[in-house]
Amino acid sequence: MQSQQTDVYDATETFKEFLNSKGLRVTTQRLAIFDAAYGYADHFTAEDLLESARQIDDSVSRATVYRALPILTQSSLIREVDVGRDYKFYAANKNATTFQAQVICVDCDKIFEIDAPFMEWYGKTVADKLGLEVVTQRLQVTARCQSESKSIACGSAPSSDSD
Repeated sequence: MQSQQTDVYDATETFKEFLNSKGLRVTTQRLAIFDAAYGYADHFTAEDLLESARQIDDSVSRATVYRALPILTQSSLIREVDVGRDYKFYAANKNATTFQAQVICVDCDKIFEIDAPFMEWYGKTVADKLGLEVVTQRLQVTARCQSESKSIACGSAPSSDSD
């Protein structure tokens, strides 16, 4: 538990340093939004984040959350996950040591994160051959539960932590 608290403290300090480096003020609302975002164990939407941030600081507005999301993603402590919907998901970059691919279940809308270390190599190799530099890349797989009882299989699928 102590290590987890240290990690959150370190991430918060890193976020404060990022804000200062960009000439942005460290406000209680921004910190509440960051704390709420970094506190999620799974993917979340902007609306989820608004609700959680308001539990920390009730002065957080919807507009503040939407203005903070690009700042959070620029800091690389939070990443954006676009699954082709009219809204985006976000996830805290907590112990990501390798490239992560997303597998989206169309039956339950759950997003599974799977290690895909080959993707980093592949992206760099392809870009190098073209004389380019990788800026961003992603791998997403849309899948359907194979079980007769879809809700049980989706709910009991292994989490990304076990891969």
